[in-house]
Amino acid sequence: MKTFSIEEEYIQLIQLLKASRLAQSGGEAQQLVVEGLVKVNGRIESRKRAKLRPGDVIEFNGQSIKIVSK
Repeated sequence: MKTFSIEEEYIQLIQLLKASRLAQSGGEAQQLVVEGLVKVNGRIESRKRAKLRPGDVIEFNGQSIKIVSK
C-alpha cells in the first residue's frame, strides 16, 4: 500500500487521483469516479469531490493509497 501525504485538512478525490497519477487528467479522474471504479474505505465512491482525510484508503485498479498527514 502506498501513502499520500497532505498538509491541509483534506484533499478532494479527483485531486488525489490526478496527484497520485492514477488518472492523467481531471476529466479522466471524474470519469473513473462516475463509472464506479474507485473505492474509498472499501465502498464505491460516487462523489467526485469527496473529501479525503488522513486515515482514508483509496482503491483503484488493484492499487491502494492511504492518506496520511505531513
